Amino acid sequence: MSGSDPGGRPASGSAPSGTHGTAAGARHGFEASRPGRGEVRQWLDPAIVARLAHLDVRARLVVEGFIAGMHRSPFHGFSVEFAEHRPYMPGDPLKNLDWKVLAKSDRYLVKQYTEETNLRAHLLLDLSGSMGFRSERASLSKLEYARSLAAALAYLMLGQQDAVGVMLFAEHPLQYVPPRSVRSHLDVVLKCLSQGVAAGRTKLGPALHELAERIKRRGLVVLLSDLLDTPAEVLSGLQHFRHRNHEVIVFHILDPDEIDFPYTDASTFVDLETGAQLTTEPWEIAARYREQLGAWRDRYSRACREQRVDYVPLDTRTPFDRALLAYLEKRATLL
Repeated sequence: MSGSDPGGRPASGSAPSGTHGTAAGARHGFEASRPGRGEVRQWLDPAIVARLAHLDVRARLVVEGFIAGMHRSPFHGFSVEFAEHRPYMPGDPLKNLDWKVLAKSDRYLVKQYTEETNLRAHLLLDLSGSMGFRSERASLSKLEYARSLAAALAYLMLGQQDAVGVMLFAEHPLQYVPPRSVRSHLDVVLKCLSQGVAAGRTKLGPALHELAERIKRRGLVVLLSDLLDTPAEVLSGLQHFRHRNHEVIVFHILDPDEIDFPYTDASTFVDLETGAQLTTEPWEIAARYREQLGAWRDRYSRACREQRVDYVPLDTRTPFDRALLAYLEKRATLL
């Protein structure tokens, strides 16, 4: 990145010397497999996940690794709620017997459950050119990281019988899959997520406004992006969702080199979206770059807090469980 433009956004992507790029146990869940906890939790590491070619395998193993790290299943108690009692019948699971009622009244009653009104979630995946950047210190590009995270979220959501939809966008919305909650919908979601390459310029604002107009029922909007667009336009789009009473989580994904700016040799930085070039000595701009990047991220964090939007900063080396926990914490407040 080379500073920021007058709109307050860092430049959208660059590559020095053409060799690097930089842009600024459940009722309805899935049980983890039997390997040891440490062995399974390795799948939360992006460096390990990067070795897997298939998105469905990535999603399953990331979720299994996440569950293995929990003291109890994160799914328990999310998908059903107590409704009423009925008399115990031979063959009923003893786990549903209300032992407190039995102790007080000597009556054998079974708890009946009804399905909760399940969550409707929309995964918004940024396919703009800057998302294609991967530094030498990272195992996944920003797009590959976001795609893997979105797949794991979809797997987790459908395991709860939540309805999940997907929207791919760059300058304009590219593909939209309406939310459904049936298990077979996972194949549709993963196929959509696996399509497309990082290309074109970011136009987050219009894409967010368009999707906000499409969604009629209150739900959860999950944005996965590097947010390399004018903050005012992005925040306006997020506010549109909040006006319609949607809940929003923003996963702000950057490459570690975009955050640390570790370059030392004279370099030519190439914007991955516009092709603009800047030849400079990195040490001359490093301090100013980090200062502007910090201010830019702080603006998003502060504005999202004011709008009651969950803002989760990530880099492409962050273990996936941080993002999955943020989702489950948000879900618990909605049901």
